[in-house]
Amino acid sequence: MKKKILVADDEESIRWVLGTSLEKAGYSVEYGENGSQAIDKTSSDSFSLVIIDINMPDISGIEALRDMRLRGVDIPIIIITAQNTVKNAIDAMKEGAYDYIAKPFDLDEVKFTVQRAIESYDNSKKLESLRATLTDTAETHHEIVGKSAAMLKIYKTIGRVAEKDLTVLITGESGTGKELVARAIHLNSRRKEERLVAVNIAALPKELLESELFGYEKGAFTGAAIRKQGRFEEASGGSILLDEIGDMPLELQTKLLRVLEEKKYYRLGSEKPVEVDVRVIASTNKNLEEEVEKGAFRKDLYYRLNAITIEIPPVRERREDTTLLVKHFLEKYANELGAGKRIITEEGKKLLTEYNWPGNVRELENTVKRVIVLSSDLTITSDTLVEAAPYLRSLKTESRDTFDELMKAKVFNLINSIKEVPSGGIYDMLIKKVEKPLIEATLEITKGNKKKAAAVLGINRNTLSKKMDELEIKSEDSD
Repeated sequence: MKKKILVADDEESIRWVLGTSLEKAGYSVEYGENGSQAIDKTSSDSFSLVIIDINMPDISGIEALRDMRLRGVDIPIIIITAQNTVKNAIDAMKEGAYDYIAKPFDLDEVKFTVQRAIESYDNSKKLESLRATLTDTAETHHEIVGKSAAMLKIYKTIGRVAEKDLTVLITGESGTGKELVARAIHLNSRRKEERLVAVNIAALPKELLESELFGYEKGAFTGAAIRKQGRFEEASGGSILLDEIGDMPLELQTKLLRVLEEKKYYRLGSEKPVEVDVRVIASTNKNLEEEVEKGAFRKDLYYRLNAITIEIPPVRERREDTTLLVKHFLEKYANELGAGKRIITEEGKKLLTEYNWPGNVRELENTVKRVIVLSSDLTITSDTLVEAAPYLRSLKTESRDTFDELMKAKVFNLINSIKEVPSGGIYDMLIKKVEKPLIEATLEITKGNKKKAAAVLGINRNTLSKKMDELEIKSEDSD
């Protein structure tokens, strides 16, 4: 598709010379006779670049430039001037001009400047889109976590379909990670350097959905002061994710079907079709076959979307992935929240694995985050989990955590509390820390009777007395 340029000058000869030269160079050219026309045309149509004269009868090129920038026109604008003054140059650049060219100009210089401006703008937009995508998906490959047979099947499917420009339908319960799969498909496709635009159909009011998807022309309805791009146009060259497609109104389903079949659509208030090069990925937590039977979803659109289907199982059907997911979220939020490394006991893992997770991965992730925020323990036990997430209580029994697990948790916390490792290592120090509460507890149980305490501990009375002196344990002897 040819790049379209607007040439605005009150001199017809200048318009003709510039327009003829640019058309020969392969551009499509439109014209404006003054600053007001330039503003109106850039507000109602899409251009790749504007060339505008600084001196015109109604408003100056600088004023027109300022007005266009205020209206959100961010394309390159080149000022041409008969007065090559420092003030003109400064004013033009201060208002956001890409460059300015003095009359009489060299046509080769104009064409070179135009080409450089358009290439620079296109590259900056691609970089911006790529940054936006990478910011949203920096952890994408790592966040699709799981080694179960069901997840391995999904990985293989992603690998097979990513580079093929096919429409993909992703199904699964809420919270299973449908958007992550969509992003993985996009990032492994030939469109990965362009943007993935995600639209949540269910989150948008029905009356705004069409204009959000397809855009509108200036004056298309009350309040439409300027032309607005739709999400399909934003995704041009890349991919669009239509999340919760099952909630799309029937009248819009017809328009979407036309986009899939004809690769074009109409903005609201326009009779001119917009061609679109975009890959459509749709997702839903509904059973679309049932929606078709109920008459709530078009059968022909369903067949069109259903070319490739990826079904993501709920967490309860891939319980073997729960521990991996927990480990991933512990590491993720330990870094993001600056909470330090956490470990979880085997009994804690078992508790999380047994829970059915009706909210799936999203609920599991939020639970782990809540535990990290609400608990300062470096070791997460089943007690820690129940305290932060009471809905887990029904699965926990009082004897769930074994003595070994509890001791391991305490030792882990002790080790992490050590600021400086002594020259001889930490073994003797930790043994003393464990010995002292052990002896104190035994003396408390035996009510200070050292003979009984020694018998319970399995050591002789003299050894117990020596240990008490070393550990500075005071207790009245009630032998």
